[in-house]
Amino acid sequence: MTDDLLMRVDGLTLCYGDIRAVNKISFTLAKGQILGFLGPNGAGKSTTLRLLSGVLAPDAGRIVIADSDLLDQPIQAKRAMGYLPEQPPLYRELTVDEQLLYSARLHGLNGAASRVALTRVKERCGLVEVGKRLTGNLSKGYRQRVGIAQAILHDPPIILLDEPTVGLDPIQLRDVRRLIRELGESRGIILSTHLLTEVQAMCSHVQIMRAGKLVYAGALADLEGRQGSTSLRIGLGAPPPLASLAEIPEVERVEALGTGRFRLYHRSGETFHRAIVERSVREAWDLWELVPERDSLERIFVELTLGEEIAQ
Repeated sequence: MTDDLLMRVDGLTLCYGDIRAVNKISFTLAKGQILGFLGPNGAGKSTTLRLLSGVLAPDAGRIVIADSDLLDQPIQAKRAMGYLPEQPPLYRELTVDEQLLYSARLHGLNGAASRVALTRVKERCGLVEVGKRLTGNLSKGYRQRVGIAQAILHDPPIILLDEPTVGLDPIQLRDVRRLIRELGESRGIILSTHLLTEVQAMCSHVQIMRAGKLVYAGALADLEGRQGSTSLRIGLGAPPPLASLAEIPEVERVEALGTGRFRLYHRSGETFHRAIVERSVREAWDLWELVPERDSLERIFVELTLGEEIAQ
């Protein structure tokens, strides 16, 4: 495995009886990537993170982390990971400092190394001012920060985050997003979410899951590039009958919007709008508006999670 390649997953599978919760998932994670596992509730995102963290054992497949097989060499592999489950594992009766020192010892850090790590993660996660407060008295946003701090105490190259922004208010959301983006500059991060906005705000790459299977995997920019023009809104001063617009080649459906405006749903093609302009001039439609309408990323996500798999 190269220095930049941090994780390789091949054919990961987990079954609950006859149900395949995770179905032959394969992917890689590289340094500098923030990989979002996106999908509806029940798609298998959290189960996949539990497999990657070693909390669950797969029925089939292989997970290699920093040249160590997670099943054959679990101690070495887990040293390279930090994991934050959906509910941060905090002892409400401990202060933030006590909680982090306890976690540092669990990660195998000695007394001196624990204190150095404590200072580092408190500064990185914005916890300097709350070190003496009980974790049970913290806001949801600060509990998430403590959870992330626990995950990075041993400075792992890989961080796994399960729904890290659920339940946060707008200010907390902004701060946690910023922290995750900063951490992702020098590490590989995998986070699960069912919110498309979270992937757009934080991730460089995305994997969309449906019923335990990956239906899309690639750079977020590539997914955004799929937002091609699928409809054209036009305004006509002298419109023809609706049936005439529907008969235009490439037009699949026509929607009348009123006041001489129409939406033309059409098959993909870069020259379609030119054909409309030429026909408008030829038949004196008095074209006064022409607006290509791009498919939304939300619609693409819905189609992927409810429709067919897309070849990569």
